[in-house]
Amino acid sequence: MKQKNHRRNQLNRNMQQSDNIRVILSGGGTGGHIFPAVAIANAIKAAAPQAEILFVGAKGRMEMEKVPAAGYPIEGLWISGLQRRLTTDNLMFPFKVISSLYKARKIIKSFKPDVVIGTGGYASGPTLRAASGAGIPTLIQEQNSFPGITNKMLAAKANIICVAYHGMEKFFPASKIKLTGNPVRSDIEFSNISKAETLAQFGLQEGKTTLLVVGGSLGARTINQSIKAGINTLAQAGLQLIWQTGKNFAPQASNAIAPHSDKGFITMPFIKEMDKAYAAADIVVSRAGAIAISELCITGKPSILVPSPNVAEDHQTKNAMALSSRNAAILVKDAEAAESLVNKITELAADPDEQLRLSTNISAMAIRNSAQQIAEYAFTLAGKSKK
Repeated sequence: MKQKNHRRNQLNRNMQQSDNIRVILSGGGTGGHIFPAVAIANAIKAAAPQAEILFVGAKGRMEMEKVPAAGYPIEGLWISGLQRRLTTDNLMFPFKVISSLYKARKIIKSFKPDVVIGTGGYASGPTLRAASGAGIPTLIQEQNSFPGITNKMLAAKANIICVAYHGMEKFFPASKIKLTGNPVRSDIEFSNISKAETLAQFGLQEGKTTLLVVGGSLGARTINQSIKAGINTLAQAGLQLIWQTGKNFAPQASNAIAPHSDKGFITMPFIKEMDKAYAAADIVVSRAGAIAISELCITGKPSILVPSPNVAEDHQTKNAMALSSRNAAILVKDAEAAESLVNKITELAADPDEQLRLSTNISAMAIRNSAQQIAEYAFTLAGKSKK
């Protein structure tokens, strides 16, 4: 409690030193880059309502929709990543970089930020480069245990690098690293809803083991196919199921559970209230994206992770191994999921001691108040820039 009060008092002092703070946040391409940036912006606004915040994203990417929906203005850069094959986009890449650097410099000059924060993604590269070139302090927030190429390139000139995993000295200068964890949605981090209440809302029974299966907002084909093939086994094991399928797999999933609808099997394309889904769950099956893992640590759920193989530098496997190496989660390779995933689920469901062990170990890895910690570092940097 004393440590929390000290942090709050320090944040307030830094806020007072940074009256009318102006902040640029840049990150996007995927929810894993966008939602942490929005959470950081919310934490800054909560501590300093007078703060002026501007987002910079990539034109045509999901941040151009998600950020305004969260209540913040955004500027778009003409930027994208390199493809693994020869394409028109690749031929245009050098021109996009030049164009984005030029526009980023204009944005920096016009907005006059006190600090610039990057959460990864295409747009954060030119934005933070432009800020560093103008002598403005920069902060990087890296979500994964294996950094993306943009953040690795920006690390040399960044003032502070906020990370979610131990051992990041392998990639970044140790003197710049701050272990803050990943910002997660406040409704999940600060949820006080009871399990009994959420089970009733889902129409499920108390006293039965509830399995939550999530594969991201678009679904995960390997996980979905494995669950579909093992529906009878899950029913025979007496489990209840909350299954986020993604839009494309929803009809197949509905057909698969139809014979077991009286056993507490629920499917939905997308779960809007994840706090309630986590509260109801005894076991979670998930991909191993950085934000998903942070949510599992915060909620302390016994988890089986199936890393997606279709991500840059196989970072989901590295995320999952950071947990499985500490006996904080079970790792099932995507290529092996069809044969072993459902068996792992039923084995874990039948072993309450293992569930408790996993829950204890994953809870110990949780880092709370991440967005507030990162906001505090932003205020500190902004104070330095105003001297």
